[in-house]
Amino acid sequence: MAGPYQVLAAKRAGERLSDSEIRSLVQGASDGSWTDGQLGAFLMAAVIQGLDPSETRALTAAMLGSGERWQLEQSVPHLCDKHSTGGVGDKVSLILSPILAASGLPVAMLTGRGLAHTGGTADKLETIPGLDLALDRPRTLELVERVGMAIGIATSDVAPADRRLYGLRNATATVDSLPLITASILSKKLATGAAGLVLDVKTGSGAVADDVEVSRLLARALVDTAVALGCPTSALLTDMSQPLGRWVGNSVEIRESIECLEGRGPAPLMEVVLALCVEVSSLAGRPLARERLLEAVDSGAALETFGRWVAAQGGDAGALASVGRAPAPHEAVIRAERSGYLRRVACRRLGFLLVEAGAGRTLPTDEIDPDVGLHYTARLGDRLEPGDEIARAYLRRPDADWERRLGECFELAEERYEPPAPVGERIGAS
Repeated sequence: MAGPYQVLAAKRAGERLSDSEIRSLVQGASDGSWTDGQLGAFLMAAVIQGLDPSETRALTAAMLGSGERWQLEQSVPHLCDKHSTGGVGDKVSLILSPILAASGLPVAMLTGRGLAHTGGTADKLETIPGLDLALDRPRTLELVERVGMAIGIATSDVAPADRRLYGLRNATATVDSLPLITASILSKKLATGAAGLVLDVKTGSGAVADDVEVSRLLARALVDTAVALGCPTSALLTDMSQPLGRWVGNSVEIRESIECLEGRGPAPLMEVVLALCVEVSSLAGRPLARERLLEAVDSGAALETFGRWVAAQGGDAGALASVGRAPAPHEAVIRAERSGYLRRVACRRLGFLLVEAGAGRTLPTDEIDPDVGLHYTARLGDRLEPGDEIARAYLRRPDADWERRLGECFELAEERYEPPAPVGERIGAS
């Protein structure tokens, strides 16, 4: 089997790695025979020299094969899964899962923590008292059978190679490599063995890929790789040129998710949720119309399902009403200094500012402040007058420089501006 020096020298020179060389790398990440320095060198070489589709597929397959494969669909027909490439204020998984489960479609979703400027579903869920996110195959099956859904973090037996590489990507500035993103996402997602997987690929200033063409390339890589490895998959390109919904943060996004399940969610956010629900239901072989999904919300069934799921995973369902109701104590209000239309939000920068304030982490060992957050008051295209509120941040303590930098994330223009649609094109199998 090829050693680290051989693999690294080949990729540094721009050569295509063989399947066996890639398996050697993945085994080294799994069993510890490759050091962090060697793995970091591979990640950087992969970013600079690139990985072609066959290398990406081989890396994904090797990472998938490095651990358990649950094959849940054999026991749970029509099982659905969904993944987002990440964004600012993206709480779609928290809303989509109970809507699908209440509509009769089971959902099992392995999720993760925040990476770079994007929030993590696991970090948000852990603001619910008592919730236990540890999942293995038996527990996942039990939860799906009891309440129709399971969301959590897989045991270390699922894609162990990715667990190590994922942590190193943030430390080596290799987060935004499309092949590495593809292999990381799918090595975990395909391990569950869903009947259908829908991918929410973000584009815009708050996405991993802020250019629509790059987002399209990422979606195509994800879909083609997943389909080649046997999972019915498609992707929707969705807008991340501004925060998704009204709230950004951990506990406050749980609060907004509950409001969505109560039928009080912002229209753009619900448009994304419903489009993804419709898409994955078709992939899983049991198509659901938008009207059927809305019925699950209007009847209260989706909210009731969410509460039962929280209780089934050890959480205090009675505490849900208070989660996110008391954000951090210092309010920093950003107001328009002149009249104009909100033309641009530096969404990625905004996300990093919230990480800096405590809502995310720059190192895996960092503690998150669950109550730091931001209420996004205006929307792209809104007409604002001097003094109108654009956003309101909730911080642990005053920070004039931080507040100044937050204000710089919002740009006004004289001309009327039409923001992008929440949901763009669909990308299916080639």
